[in-house]
Amino acid sequence: MAAVMAASRGLRDFLTWRLTAPVHWGLNLSFRPIGSSAQDEASRAALSEAPDHSYESLRVTPAQKHILHVQLNRPDKRNAMNKVFWSEMVECFNKIAKDTDCRAVVISGAGKMFTAGIDLMDMASDLLQPQGDDVARISWNLRNLITRYQETFSVIEKCPKPVIAAIHGGCIGGGVDLITACDIRYCAQDAFFQVKEVDVGLAADVGTLQRLPKVIGNQSLVNELAFTARKMMADEALGSGLVSRVFPDKEVMLDAAFALAAEIASKSPVAVQSTKVNLLYSRDHSVAESLNYMASWNMSMLQTEDIVKSVQATMEKKDMKSVTFSKL
Repeated sequence: MAAVMAASRGLRDFLTWRLTAPVHWGLNLSFRPIGSSAQDEASRAALSEAPDHSYESLRVTPAQKHILHVQLNRPDKRNAMNKVFWSEMVECFNKIAKDTDCRAVVISGAGKMFTAGIDLMDMASDLLQPQGDDVARISWNLRNLITRYQETFSVIEKCPKPVIAAIHGGCIGGGVDLITACDIRYCAQDAFFQVKEVDVGLAADVGTLQRLPKVIGNQSLVNELAFTARKMMADEALGSGLVSRVFPDKEVMLDAAFALAAEIASKSPVAVQSTKVNLLYSRDHSVAESLNYMASWNMSMLQTEDIVKSVQATMEKKDMKSVTFSKL
C-alpha cells in the first residue's frame, strides 16, 4: 500500500510539474538516424511484401518497426487508378486498420510521379456505359458505383492509424481526393496538384470538394482550383496549408516521412489513435458535441496502462522509443 501511495504521489507531482512548467512549442524531429540508414532498412524490408498484402496496383512493405509503406505501384502507367485499384485500396486499409502491430503508414507513388489520377481508358466502360434498363435503374447503379469509389479514400480516413502522404511529381484528379483523406501531407519541390475533373467534364465526386475546403480553410482558393483545374505548385501548396513541409527531392522527402512515422510510432498507440478519432469527430461536429464525445471516449481510455508507462519514462528521463507499449 505504501508503494502504491508513493507512486501515486510521484505521478501527481509529475503532472503538476508538467502543467506549470514553461511550454516549448515545436516538434524537433531528428532525421539523422532515420535518414540513409532508415532508407537502407526500408530497402531491405522492401524485398518482401507485408504479410497478407498482395495486390496488383499497390505494394505494401514493412518500412520499419510498426510502420507500413503503401506505394501506388503502376509506375509505367503513372500510377493511374484502374478498376482493381479502387477495391484494393479498401482491402488494404481495412487490413491495416486491424493490424495490431502497425502504428503509422506512409503512402507514396512509385516511379516519376505520385499519380495521374483516374485511368480513363480502363474505367470508361463503368463510367460511360452504366448498366440498367431505364433512367432510374441506370442512376441507381451509378450511385452505387460512386459510393463504392468514395469508400476507396474514406477508408484511409477511417483507419485509426495515422497516414502520411509523401507526394512527388504530379498529384492529379483522384490523387487530390486521396491525399486530402490522409492525416499529414509532405511533398517534394517538384510536386504539383490539380483538381482535374472539370477538364474531363465532371465534378470531383470522391472527396476533394468535401475535404479540401476543410484542409486549407480558404473557400475562394478551393473554388479557383476546382473551377479551373489549374496546377498548384509545391510552394503554393505549403503556403495554403495543403502540405506541412516541402523537401528538395523524393528521397529526402521519404526520409522525413519515415522519420515522422517513427516518431509517431514511438508514442502510445492508445493515445495516438484516440487523438486521430477525436480530431476527425471534432472537424465535423460542434465544440460542445466534440467535448461530450471526448469525455465519453476518455472515460475508458484514461484507464490504459500506457499513461503510467509514459509518465514513468518521462520521470526517469528515458527516450519514449525505449518504452514497450502493448499492441492495439
